[in-house]
Amino acid sequence: MQKNARKNIIYSIILLLVVFLVYLYRQNQQAPQAPEPEKDGKKTITGKTMGTSYRIVYLDEQGRDFKSAVDSLLEVFNQALSTYIPDSELSRFNDGDTLTFESVYLPTVLKTSRDIFQRTDGAFDPTVGPLVNAWGFGPEGAQLKDSVNIFKLLRLIGFENIEFDTEKVWKTQPDTYLDFSAIAKGYGVDVVAGYLQDEGVEDMLVEIGGELVARGTNENGELWKVGVNQPSEDVSSNEIFSIIGLDNKGMATSGNYRNFYYKDSVRYSHTIDPKTGQPVNHSLLSATVVAEDCMTADAFATAMMVLGTEEAIDLQKSQDNIDVFLIYSDSLGMQTYISEKLKPFVSYIKGEKE
Repeated sequence: MQKNARKNIIYSIILLLVVFLVYLYRQNQQAPQAPEPEKDGKKTITGKTMGTSYRIVYLDEQGRDFKSAVDSLLEVFNQALSTYIPDSELSRFNDGDTLTFESVYLPTVLKTSRDIFQRTDGAFDPTVGPLVNAWGFGPEGAQLKDSVNIFKLLRLIGFENIEFDTEKVWKTQPDTYLDFSAIAKGYGVDVVAGYLQDEGVEDMLVEIGGELVARGTNENGELWKVGVNQPSEDVSSNEIFSIIGLDNKGMATSGNYRNFYYKDSVRYSHTIDPKTGQPVNHSLLSATVVAEDCMTADAFATAMMVLGTEEAIDLQKSQDNIDVFLIYSDSLGMQTYISEKLKPFVSYIKGEKE
């Protein structure tokens, strides 16, 4: 009897355990499954600025949306440096003679421009504006006429025609005109990246019109990777020529293969040599520059397109803080040159000059 009683107790306990386990299973199956939180907090915002578009990808555990703040920041930035806004800070200086600084942006870009003007022996020169306009690549559109005297305009060119201190900027040569289109997008990228960093964002890829800054890593913990386009006159072509991994760097690309026009069967590119006053004509198709910040990369990329392949390589070798990826043509077709420190970060190369 005692033996049967013990068996009954054991069976009862087992039965209760089975019932309890079945109950837990059913409760777990019926309970609504909470969505998994976004592990990386990846956010993407896009918009329009500087006559082009921007795209920003960043990781933020708080999931904050910075679009309205970025749009406001870029609006203020454009109001300082745009030549397309008639009452911008820069436009009013171009129309006048002296301007007291109203923002931090104009004095900052003036300092950087003077530095790179000197380091490139004048190949980068934001006073090239009158020539850009005369050749038909300025805000007023094509205006090149047979009567335009390029040599007369050359007297206006040269950063020595501009002086500035901590409070104001003025012209030493009347009618000198500043155009920061070859550096402004890069500077804008730096400004946006700086704002996001101030907000506590450590991982980001900021792009405006093809100019970029990468900070930290992507959602996979890898370097941000960006493409360099295949040089092509077809504006609808976005074929990638190579991929570059950016390790907390800025990157900018300049090229002559799309922004050009023909007149009387002559091809005119938008890159103007400040020394000759003429559109450049050489074999360098595009120059991609990687630097600590995008403003520096942007200006050097323009300078290299002015100089051409061999001089661009010489310039890069003379600088400690920039690397380059150049695409050029020769008798064998399309070729590339990559500076040594950049080579480990480049992939999908179609050819390389050693």
